[in-house]
Amino acid sequence: EKRRRLLQEVCANDSVVFPGKNRSFDDIPNKELDHLIVDDRHGIIYCYVPKVACSNWKRIMIVLSESLQQEGAPQRDPLAIPRDLVHNSSMHFTFNKFWKRYGKFAKHLMKVKLKKYTKFLFVRDPFVRLISAYRNKFEMRNEDFYRRFAQVMLRRYANQPTPPASVDKAFTLGVHPSFSHFIQYLLDPQTEKDMPFNEHWRQVYRLCHPCQIQYDFVGHLETVEEDAEHLLRLLRVDNVVEFPTSQRNLTASTWETNWFSTVPVEARRELYKLYEPDFRLFGYDRPESILNE
Repeated sequence: EKRRRLLQEVCANDSVVFPGKNRSFDDIPNKELDHLIVDDRHGIIYCYVPKVACSNWKRIMIVLSESLQQEGAPQRDPLAIPRDLVHNSSMHFTFNKFWKRYGKFAKHLMKVKLKKYTKFLFVRDPFVRLISAYRNKFEMRNEDFYRRFAQVMLRRYANQPTPPASVDKAFTLGVHPSFSHFIQYLLDPQTEKDMPFNEHWRQVYRLCHPCQIQYDFVGHLETVEEDAEHLLRLLRVDNVVEFPTSQRNLTASTWETNWFSTVPVEARRELYKLYEPDFRLFGYDRPESILNE
């Protein structure tokens, strides 16, 4: 309740300004609605935020919508759903697919569902989410992210006009962009001129439109297990599915200071400005120790 009230207050507060804040739902371009997954069977809409337990919530949405069959019966075990299917867009019916299915009635139907369905999202500390994205995409071998982003960072900020051609070569040579390069990339005006932020580091307010969509439930990753239990009861599906408890390598918020130690204070403050709307909307404290060193 407190988190929902905070969202409404920040959206109504004129002193908090960010792009797209005051537009209407009708003005949101279709391609920006691809993170809203709809389950008509249970009347649920989930806005997924990468690096915030989204694999497990997507698994739950697949189980609930019964979109995956196992020997003629719907798959009931979220953890049995293979990773490549979890993130396969054909497994999820998202708002941006309404146009194809419903044509000119698409926006109207979305609004009807937004009124009737229970809408939820999960968030986490914005800086910790960035560390997590960096660790996952650049400290592990990921050919796609290496070619699309790491090479750009190495060329622009690491004085490497010809970075290794593949992620394997780069890893063999011990070459990868540092966390500080990643932050430089986020702050570089050229980045968004080339294309919008990748979803793994795009601000939550741009993925989920919290001032246009009145979410019924805002979960925090920091308390994901109790929040998940509460949410599944609220959705009346706690007898159908339970949230998989994860023993995965979670980025701890206590590491923030270590990670940011290589980033100049000026850059940290710029970065805070870039993500400040997320801090304010979702009730995360301004990280004073990082910004005031």
